[in-house]
Amino acid sequence: MGPGGGRPGQVGSAAEDAADRWPGGVATGVGSLPGTQPREAVTLVAGELPELPHLPELPNRGPGADLVGRTAGLLALVGEDFAVETTPLGWRIAGARSRVMRRAASWLDEDLDALQERFAGYTGLLKVAVAGPWTMAAQLELRTGERAVRDVGACRDLAGAVAEAIAAHVADVRRRVPHARLMVQLDEPSLPAVVAGSIATASGLSRYPAIDLPAIEQHLGGVLAAAQQAGAVPVVHSCAGGLPWSVLWRAGAAAVSVDLDTVTEADHAELAECVDAGLRLVLGVVPAVDGPLAGVTATVGRVQRWWRRLGLDDDQLAPAVALSPSCGLAHASPAWPRRAYGACRAVARALRDEPGRPDVAEGLSGNSAGQQRRSGQYGAPGRR
Repeated sequence: MGPGGGRPGQVGSAAEDAADRWPGGVATGVGSLPGTQPREAVTLVAGELPELPHLPELPNRGPGADLVGRTAGLLALVGEDFAVETTPLGWRIAGARSRVMRRAASWLDEDLDALQERFAGYTGLLKVAVAGPWTMAAQLELRTGERAVRDVGACRDLAGAVAEAIAAHVADVRRRVPHARLMVQLDEPSLPAVVAGSIATASGLSRYPAIDLPAIEQHLGGVLAAAQQAGAVPVVHSCAGGLPWSVLWRAGAAAVSVDLDTVTEADHAELAECVDAGLRLVLGVVPAVDGPLAGVTATVGRVQRWWRRLGLDDDQLAPAVALSPSCGLAHASPAWPRRAYGACRAVARALRDEPGRPDVAEGLSGNSAGQQRRSGQYGAPGRR
C-alpha cells in the first residue's frame, strides 16, 4: 500500500490518544544501559529522564538480559509450550524450558522490583520495551537452523505471542506502578532487513525473501493494537535506516523512535506526510557510545534544519518530537549515559524554548520535498 492507505480499525485512535499524552520536547532513552545492577540503572534513569523514563535493559548480565532474551522470557511466561535456548549465533526455539529462560524471568523480576521501588507514586509517562514480532522472527532460529522469518506460520504465531506478552507485561507493570501512564516501545532493529530481504540464510550463501508490506503491516498492527488496548501508547523503535514509514503509521504506531542519521532524503516526503497526519517522533541525536558531544546550539540547529527540509512548520517541532541517544547505551562506558541523557535534556529544553531561529532558516526556502507535499503531490496517509 502507498501512503494513502487507511489505518486499521482499532479501539480509538493511537494518534489521537498520543496527542493527549505525548510529552513533546522532552528527553528519553532507548532502553539498554551499561552495567549489571538494576537498582543503579533505575535510579540513573529516574534522575536523568524525569519526564519520560524507561525500564532499563542490562544486556551485559548475559543471555536472557538482552532484548531478544528478555522478550523470549515474556513469551515463555504467557505460553507454556514456548521455549528457547542459546546457540553460538543467538537464540533457537527449543522443546523444553532451559536454564537461560529461568534466568531471563528472574532478571526481569529484579528489574521490575527495582522499578516498583523507585517509581512508587509516579504519575507520569513510563516506557517499557519489547522486541517486535519481525525482529523476533529474524533473530530466532527454528529447530532446522533456519530463521523463523522464512516460515509464514511461525511469523504469525510469534506476532500473536508478542501481542499476548505485551498485554501481560503492561498489566504487571501497571500493578507495580499503578498511577503511571504507560508507553510500549516495540524494538524492531531487524525490520528494515526483513523488508529488504537482506537477512542471510543458515548457510550464508543466500538471503531470505523480502516479506510483503501487507504482511508486515498486519502483524505489526495486531501487536500495536494489543499495546493500545492494554492502555499504553504504542511506539516503534529502530536504529536501522530504511523504515517503511507509512506502514508503521497505518499499523497503529503513535510514534517512531529513530536515529536521525539513518533518515535519508528519500524518506522525507513520506515521513512528512505521516507527521502531518499525527505521527510523533523520538529523534536520536546524541551518540550511543563515548565520544565528542556537539554543543546544544549545533544540535538544535541540526534538528531544525532537518525539520524544515521536511517542509514542516517550526511550531510543529517541539510538540511532535522527543529527543534520545541514537541507540541503546549498553556499549558505552558507565559514565556516558549521564552525559548523553544530560545532552538530550538540554537540546529538548532549547527546542521548547526556541522552536524557530531565523538564522537557521536562511537558505532553506528551496525545499522541494516540502513544496511538493504542500502543493498536494503527496496525499496524507489515511486513518480510520
